[in-house]
Amino acid sequence: MMPRLDPAFLGTPLAHRALHDVKDGRPENSRAAIRAAIEHGYGIEIDVQLTADNSAVAFHDYALDRLAEGAGPVRALPASELAKTRLRGGSEGIPDLTEVLGLVAGRVPLLIEIKDQDGAMGPQIGPLETATAQALETYEGPVAVMSYNPHSTARMAELCPHIPRGLVTEAFDPGGWPFPRAVGDRLREIPDFDRARASFISHDASDLSRPRVAELKAQGANILCWTVRSPEAEAEARKIAENVTFEGYLAAHPG
Repeated sequence: MMPRLDPAFLGTPLAHRALHDVKDGRPENSRAAIRAAIEHGYGIEIDVQLTADNSAVAFHDYALDRLAEGAGPVRALPASELAKTRLRGGSEGIPDLTEVLGLVAGRVPLLIEIKDQDGAMGPQIGPLETATAQALETYEGPVAVMSYNPHSTARMAELCPHIPRGLVTEAFDPGGWPFPRAVGDRLREIPDFDRARASFISHDASDLSRPRVAELKAQGANILCWTVRSPEAEAEARKIAENVTFEGYLAAHPG
């Protein structure tokens, strides 16, 4: 049977890259941001990237430069070095996924985005999915995985068949991605939902009116969205989406 999202994913707003605010010492995907999200009772969305020693670490970008006091690709360094690489605006290094799971410990829903490692949403994937699956092997609590790359989501179906999985989707406007236009044209129509054995999508909030989103919802898929930045935008998104991924304000808890 296809695993479905725990109801907590539909009733608890999801803090984008955890409840981050560098002005308060909480960088994206940091331990401090994770702790803050838990304290506020929010679900957490994080990103994972691959390290040189095939571990999964909580980090959004492919390179260190924007977010950390370092330079170059994340995957050029082992997890032990990244743990000592301080995040800009905070006082801590980059946590690996195992540590993140220990911090969350099932107290709030955790949505893990596996970043594309192929470069063009193709089939050259595997090590990051394996590392993520290994970290999740004994985790207890509401958790789900997702990726822009349908090959990644399909691989997680093989590695963790009991964990709900989804696709991150959007309009893939030309010029916004480093791959050929034909790739975006294909992904825009979300053709791999069934092949990836997904049960949900997390779609760009500004594109929720797309007919394919309505079609998937009518077929029983759960619809999440990213990234809303105001109560007004949240109210609009919730006309279609069942839950929101938010940042820059404190989302209201439904009910």
